[in-house]
Amino acid sequence: MAFSTSSSANSPKVIYGNDDREDVVNVYDNLWVDKSRSTAGMITSSALSLLSTGDYKVIGKTLVERGWCSSERFANQITAPTCTGFLIAPDVLVTAGHCVSKSSDCRNYKWAFDIKIPTLTDTTAIIPKSSVYGCKSILYTVNSSSTKDEYAMIRLDRKVLDRPALEIRQTGKIADNASLVLIGHPKGLPTKIAGGANVRSNTPTRYFVTNTDSYAGNSGAPVLDAVTGVVEGILVRGESDYITTPTGCYISNICSDTGCKGEDVTRITNLPKL
Repeated sequence: MAFSTSSSANSPKVIYGNDDREDVVNVYDNLWVDKSRSTAGMITSSALSLLSTGDYKVIGKTLVERGWCSSERFANQITAPTCTGFLIAPDVLVTAGHCVSKSSDCRNYKWAFDIKIPTLTDTTAIIPKSSVYGCKSILYTVNSSSTKDEYAMIRLDRKVLDRPALEIRQTGKIADNASLVLIGHPKGLPTKIAGGANVRSNTPTRYFVTNTDSYAGNSGAPVLDAVTGVVEGILVRGESDYITTPTGCYISNICSDTGCKGEDVTRITNLPKL
């Protein structure tokens, strides 16, 4: 799936096939821009610097400062979120089970919407203070080594009134080979929207396998049907993200669309009903 974007001078690094990740500001399909507003990053309070305007500046190391090669896409953008989550009700957020597995994960992290760069030349994000929420309680957290079922549902400290919950599949399962879009924070970067993916295996009961362009930081991200925009699953596991070069910096792992082991996505229908 190709998004409508402005031209980019970046030479793509392959993840699965082409690197389809795009900054929100570089996507002109309003469906996906709107969907991105309902995704959030799991972030520490120390990564939010309060400005005199009352907004927060997101702070953190750039990819290069974290050891990635300067040739990597988005190499000079800041990284902060450790996981991604998304709204399924005004005060209920879903993420991966390994992101929120214990009460300290609820206490020690915030959930921030709108972590995105405002222009393609920016490297960090400024977000309204009102876009940051706390975790009030963990409703469910599952991470089963036997069934491979994995998800977490948390209640936020207040209702989110300025953006809708994402529509999720209620029954049945996604079509074989369906086209997909992933929205989240790969490597902790500002929000990226990535199309160009599809279902690779639809056989497992609790999850399906895809070729989404995803990294650590995308854990918990919504995987959406590229035609309907409905959430089909939660990104939870995948192939190794990087390879270390002879010079000691990291580059993205290269896989063909059908190669490597693929990325596992918990079926959204596994969630308990609210």
